[in-house]
Amino acid sequence: MRKLVILLALVSLVGVASADDKSKKADAGGGGNGKVKVYDFSGDTIEGDLIKPEGSTVDARDFAKHSTLINIRKHFIPEIIKSAEDL
Repeated sequence: MRKLVILLALVSLVGVASADDKSKKADAGGGGNGKVKVYDFSGDTIEGDLIKPEGSTVDARDFAKHSTLINIRKHFIPEIIKSAEDL
């Protein structure tokens, strides 16, 4: 299965590489029409207004403050020693 996946990946890469070579040859004049198009937008003036929403902004409400859920056990070391004695 792994060999099949690798083989398909290689075949697809070879196909893409050969397609790139053909397009480069066509761009270089090796079979394409060789015409170059130039677009000039220097004389065009764009005028318009900035559209913004009207009204006031809405603030999100703050989240409630909760106390911590972590309880610090002050007698932890004696409990460990006690559990070791039970073994």
